[in-house]
Amino acid sequence: MRGEDLETYAAHVRALLAAGPQITIDDGADLLIGAHEAGGETLEGLIGGTEETTTGLVRLRRIQEEGKLRRPVLAVNEARTERALNDRHGTGQSALDGIVRASNVLLAGQRVVVLGYGWAGQGVAERASGAGAAVIVCEVDPLRALEARMAGYEVMPALTAAERGDIFITVTGSRDVLRGRHFERMKDGALLANAGHFDVELALDELRSLAVGEPREVRPLVEQYELNDGRRLNLLARGRVVNLAAGEGHPAAVMDVSFALQALCVEDLVAHGGELAPTVHQVPEAIDREVGRLKLAALGVTIDELTAEQARYRGSFAAHDPSPDERDAPRKDPV
Repeated sequence: MRGEDLETYAAHVRALLAAGPQITIDDGADLLIGAHEAGGETLEGLIGGTEETTTGLVRLRRIQEEGKLRRPVLAVNEARTERALNDRHGTGQSALDGIVRASNVLLAGQRVVVLGYGWAGQGVAERASGAGAAVIVCEVDPLRALEARMAGYEVMPALTAAERGDIFITVTGSRDVLRGRHFERMKDGALLANAGHFDVELALDELRSLAVGEPREVRPLVEQYELNDGRRLNLLARGRVVNLAAGEGHPAAVMDVSFALQALCVEDLVAHGGELAPTVHQVPEAIDREVGRLKLAALGVTIDELTAEQARYRGSFAAHDPSPDERDAPRKDPV
């Protein structure tokens, strides 16, 4: 809960595990990893779990690679409906909402630098562009960078973008994305926000080392750092996830999709968890499609269906499509 320290949070996790859960529904993998650490009866009674976040899946896959994962996990975070609704539209809107609430900045006419062009980064870029901002994208993945360029955004290294941006938004899931060398190039009055995870995407220790004295709170959620050359950089929500720390998070119309996925995944684990290997699994396509269908129905939207002949025609391609192993195998020279 808001305001509690790590010790209190850890005590809450232990209390939940003491109740002997059969299914864990996680947002960061703390419950499932805690169950593994507790072992004994706690792990024995556990069927499996679901995971809502990229960070949690990274932690669980690391344990899996080490051969220590003992229960199956459904990667809710990677479901198609979750990516499209929660990441792209939810984060896209709520991140900018948090920035505007905290700073009261006018987005139109600003140069917004989006660092990371995954699903969430795409949503942030789209919303910023729609509000009249000129968007610059920074990426390390060439395919993502190409997508951003073909979407009409400028693409460049972060060090180059540092000199041009007015608002910087990190959406990478990594750490130290913006560092001292970037801060040294930014213009006076630049806004710094994180919409990725935790408070590590901005190298705050390096920002503090460049500042003269302590930061000044110029608005309730804005800390202004004055650098030794007189420039001022404005940090929003202390570098924490801005859509949560300065906004209200995702709208209910997005979260209902996440909750529906969780509910159907729990039902699937109860029915079939005992048959699954102790690894991280993708959400079954049938669940993804059902959640999409339910969301469309809630919106009053109907769509077409394949005829039986069309379904057979499409199936004929699948029957002749090479398997992944065949596609990846080295080609033999013709005889």
